[in-house]
Formats: sequence, C-alpha cells, structure tokens
Amino acid sequence: MTKQFVIVGAGPAGMRAAEQLVAAGQRPIVIDEAQRFGGQIYRQPPAEFKRARADLYGFEAHRASAVLDRFEALLPQIDYRPNTLVWQVEPGVLQTLNAGRSSAVPFDALILAAGATDRVLPFPGWTLPGVVTLGAAQVALKYQACLIGPRVVFAGTGPLLYLVAWQYASHGGQVAAVLDTAPFAAKLRALPKMLARSSVAAKGAYFLARLRLAGVPVHGGVTLLRAEGERRVSGLRWRRGRTEHLVPCDAIGVGHGLRSETQLADLAGCAFAFDPLDQAWLPTRDAAGRSSVRGVYLAGDGAAVLGADAAELSGARAALAALQDTVQPTSMDEAARLERESLVHVAFRHGMETAFALPQRWAAEAPDDLIVCRCEEITAGELRACVRDTGTREINRLKALTRIGMGRCQGRMCAPAAARLLAEAAGCALPDVGRLRGQAPVKPLPIHLLRDAVAADVVPPEERDD
Repeated sequence: MTKQFVIVGAGPAGMRAAEQLVAAGQRPIVIDEAQRFGGQIYRQPPAEFKRARADLYGFEAHRASAVLDRFEALLPQIDYRPNTLVWQVEPGVLQTLNAGRSSAVPFDALILAAGATDRVLPFPGWTLPGVVTLGAAQVALKYQACLIGPRVVFAGTGPLLYLVAWQYASHGGQVAAVLDTAPFAAKLRALPKMLARSSVAAKGAYFLARLRLAGVPVHGGVTLLRAEGERRVSGLRWRRGRTEHLVPCDAIGVGHGLRSETQLADLAGCAFAFDPLDQAWLPTRDAAGRSSVRGVYLAGDGAAVLGADAAELSGARAALAALQDTVQPTSMDEAARLERESLVHVAFRHGMETAFALPQRWAAEAPDDLIVCRCEEITAGELRACVRDTGTREINRLKALTRIGMGRCQGRMCAPAAARLLAEAAGCALPDVGRLRGQAPVKPLPIHLLRDAVAADVVPPEERDD
C-alpha cells in the first residue's frame, strides 16, 4: 500500500522520524525551512564553510555527528526539500513556498516537528539595534562564525543563557556579564529533579564554572531595567535588590527560555490545552504523538519543549504511530521503550522550570511606554488602556482592537508577553485569556502568491481580508 508521509522540520525529531520511516520501507518527504538539516541544536554552517564539528557543537560534537551522518546517509532514500516554507495546512495538503514559487504537497500522514523559538519578555530598549535573542546570537556563531558584538551581555533566564554565553566565551568573545532573572537559590531547589539527567545538569554546572573562571560576572535574581543607547545599544541597566547597576556593552542576547512553534498544528485543526509546565497553550497529543486530527502527528519541541534527546525519541515514536495507522503493524516493544525513555526527560523538565522560573512580576512592573509588539509598535500602556476601556479578557479580542500580533512575526515574539499583560490587567489567570489563533500565511509571502492563493480558493474565506 502506497501512502505519502510528510515530515515538516529536519531537526532531531524530524530526522529520527525520517529514519524510522525509511527503515519501514517508506520514502518520506522532509520539508525544511533551513538551508541544511540539523535544526537549531545541530545547525550546520553553509557547505563552503569548513568548520570542525568539535568547534561547532562542543560537548555534543559526537552526538551531533552521529545524528547528522545518519540523516545524510538517508538522503538518497527520502525526498528532502530544504529552503522550503510551509505556510498553510489544509486537510491532506500543505501549501509550501520555495524559491518564490508556491506548490501543494499532499499527504496521508503528516508529522509536524516544527521546533521552538525564543520566548522574550520585553524590557525598555529591547528594540535598539544590537539587542537580539539568545537563539539569534547562537545562529550567528554556528552558521556564520561571527559574534553579535565585541562586548556582549547575555540576559534573561533558561539553560540556553549559560550555554550561549559559554559558547561565546570559548570562541574568543568578550562576555561582559550574564544576568539571570531567576535566583540561584532556585537552582538548588531544582537539583533533585534535575538529577534525572545528571550528565546534563553537570554540563550546566560546567558552563557556569568556566564562565566564572574566565572572569565573567554572573548574577542571579536580577531585574532587567533598560538597554541604554541612542542609535545602538551601549549598555544594560539592571537591578538586584535595591541597587542599580550598568554594564557597558555593544550587544545584548536575551531570552526567557523557549516556546513551541505551534502555528502549523493550529492551522491543521489540532485541539489545544493549556500546559502549566510550559505556561502556554500546546496542541494535545497522546503518548505516541497522535494529535486530535487523524493523520497528523506531533513531535519534538514543537509539541513540548523537552530538548534534543527527547525530540529524537518523540520523532521516532510519532513515525511508528503513523506507520501503525496507515500501512503496517509496528513493534509495540519498541514503542513502549521510546515512551518509557521519554519520561526521564519530562521529570528533568520539571526541574528546569523550577531552576529557571519566569519573572512573576514582569507584567505588573512593565512600564506603560514599553513596546510589546515591535511590528506594530504597540505599548504595554495601550494594551492596558484597551482592557480598561473595553473590558476585554480574551487575547484574540485584544488583537482585533489593538493589532497586537498582526505584524510580520504573527505573534511569535509578542504573544507570550501580551497574554501576561492582559491577564494582569484583567485580573484573571493566564489560561483564561486564551491563545492567539494561527492564521495563514504563517510567515510573509510575496503578494502575488497570496493573490493567486485567494483566486484558487487556497485561503479559506473566513481568513481573507477582502
């Protein structure tokens, strides 16, 4: 029986899903927005850049080589489509963009392995040139072998904060400071749960120790006040307790953990539920990765942020479920093993959330003139005024009234912050404000493609702006 399997994303989850499908005799289509496979964690530089993997991936060089080499060996047996954006999901069909041309890709089984992106809680001055996300700082280093500035401050919270700071320091960058909004005492409280993956916890301790040995100031329990500068960032002002400090710098890398990329799952019609651990709305799935929509499977950090190793397990498990549901029985022993190994990563993630908790008073303390949506230049004060004047308590209503989340990023950057501000202003719990619904196209397209899509009835009538 011939069935068409399509995987979106070629990070750890997508690569392992492809491997599982090929082993079962299938030839999946793997659609990848990046130029080369690997995802963010195993991001590869352009082919003409000859860089050693030990230089790129550090401790993870051996694991990265194994994963990348296995997938490269699969290329003759799969239909790999890099530089391709999926901008719409319809029943049984994806709409994609490659080299300026849109095309439809039918599927019988779809595995969404879209990964995650930075979660940012804005602070005054965060729109200045020189302020980028932690993920962007890492991309610059891995993909182009360059630093975002000669003197860099890394700020926010989450394990990526220390990893990227260490990567910059080990590549000759001057790290002016590491500013963690979570207190160090939280790391100690989280230690018992983080010992579920003691080797990973040990790496984090190593990064911190190496930074301190290198003379990098590392501070916990801080509040980010504002990025200083006029035409470009020149420093970061922060507070701990009642004392304010200023760190001169040329660039800032900021992030507060990761958030799952869920827009394609939303367009596919998947049901969502609020996840207290992620503090976000995530598409629901069973232990095998099956979503609420028949034929659509979820894997990797796009389903729940658990890290690269867990993403591999979930990718393989989702592929087994897709095979089971479409063409052939699969090994239940192997499926049970994958699910059992995944539980360790869930326990570890609970510890990480304790260690790197988000600033609880961020929404209450955000000044009225703080830009929350940089695409539309909407401030915290405008959002609060809308809540006060209209009584809105739902995020999509707030979007309709203020244009929050209507810009190029479609809410990727502003939605988590806007939801917190709305909940605080309305005096309700974060789950009560709902989530921004995904809209096609999920990323900007050439206008002639949208015109053609509407003419061909690809964009549903209710999503058109006639």
